[in-house]
Amino acid sequence: MSRKPFYLTTAIDYANGSPHLGHALEKIGADAIARYRRLCGDEVRFVMGMDEHGQKVAQSAEAAGITPQAWTDGVAAEFRAAWERLGISNDDFIRTTEPRHRRAVEEMIRRMEARGDLYRATYAGYYCVGCEAYKAEDELVEGRCPIHPTRDIQWMEEEDWFFRLSAYQDRLRELLDRDDGFVQPEARRNEVRRMVEEIKDISVSRARLSWGIPWPGDEAHTVYVWIDALTNYLSATGFPDPAHAETWPADLHVIGKDIVRFHCVYWPAMLMSAGVELPRRVWAHGFMTMGGGKISKSEGVSFTLEDAVERHGADALRYFLLREIPWDGDGNFSWERFDERYTAELANALGNLASRTLSMVRKYRDGVVPAAERTELDARADEAVARYRERMDACRLHEGAAAVIALVSDANAFVGDRAPWALAKDPARAAELDAVLASLVRTLGVVSVLLSPFMPGKMAELWGRLGSGAEPPLLDAVEGLDAAGWSVDAGGVLFPRPELAARA
Repeated sequence: MSRKPFYLTTAIDYANGSPHLGHALEKIGADAIARYRRLCGDEVRFVMGMDEHGQKVAQSAEAAGITPQAWTDGVAAEFRAAWERLGISNDDFIRTTEPRHRRAVEEMIRRMEARGDLYRATYAGYYCVGCEAYKAEDELVEGRCPIHPTRDIQWMEEEDWFFRLSAYQDRLRELLDRDDGFVQPEARRNEVRRMVEEIKDISVSRARLSWGIPWPGDEAHTVYVWIDALTNYLSATGFPDPAHAETWPADLHVIGKDIVRFHCVYWPAMLMSAGVELPRRVWAHGFMTMGGGKISKSEGVSFTLEDAVERHGADALRYFLLREIPWDGDGNFSWERFDERYTAELANALGNLASRTLSMVRKYRDGVVPAAERTELDARADEAVARYRERMDACRLHEGAAAVIALVSDANAFVGDRAPWALAKDPARAAELDAVLASLVRTLGVVSVLLSPFMPGKMAELWGRLGSGAEPPLLDAVEGLDAAGWSVDAGGVLFPRPELAARA
């Protein structure tokens, strides 16, 4: 039997507006994980998509004077173009308006009903249209949703279908008490534990809402948007066809911390009810803030995603977000920090290292990397690879990037200490110069591989300039890299220094 691919998903984005930087953080982070797993030699199945049903989408379409389907078609095209611009390497883009998805949702409901976990009852309570979620009074802050404080909360009363969530409390406790880290980071697991202690049955349908999947056998109701949306992870595998087991279960769901209740309480309970294997891990990243507030459509964003890309390029934005924003917590975005990191770490540190290394190989060795012994810099590169592996395996992406940029700093210090321009003046020290140049090129090779999940375009360019004539190696082969005989190409400036004053 062939090995199952590493199945990685992101939350599907809600189709009520354009993609923004908050969306991009999650997709870029998940893409870095997918690319890292491929570096490790894994086959990867990476799925993203769009959540296209619900009240907000219907309202947005009505305001635009078009049908909900026309609206979602346009929004989906806009999101796909944004992810292509950012170099996101997803294998599939699931939309909840697709027939394959509706089939999976209907099968989930049939299985849950057969288990006896669905029943009719009257719901009365608060509803946040922004979250598309029911809210208990203790979840509100001064009568408003803390995630969408500018929206009025709605009181709703209607007869719905309910899911017997409370029947799964003990099994959810057991899931969270396992030591295999189903919910990560640890702070999120503690939060979910508290949620499980307070669970009760939930409404899983909506009456009088036409834009959604009709409830099987009761077309006066539509499937609640969160039950609909969560099933996308299964529908992308071909569920309920038996072949879906070639991909499922998901190895990692990447989500935002504001939707842990749905992914870590509702979703596993639904799967238990339907007799489907649970995902192996859920990673809930934090929020990106700007000026102290979460970056989101509902809270207003004063710049576009394209503005951020145009600042220094798509790869530089990818690197900055994953270097600056902790993948296990919140972080702040500012243009000043973007400019500072770009200039210091990319243009000055890495760009300058590449430029002078390749220029010196061309000047002193006619562009051909000499065969030479390893130096202390190679040992530091080996240590950096080990640190990088450890941090990336733990999904601490910001720390993985930090390990590589520390190696770049070591390499620049190595150049200053060894002064190859001085060695070149003394023929008796030719072997020493060979060792310095070869070690620098090998280190650049290591850096280009390790940073490729963060900056795939720029690191492919850097690897090409090193002149190996081959594809970059997998991670297991990056230690002990032999660059002898490579024919380097200095090329242009890898990271042009911006005229920051002109942008202020």
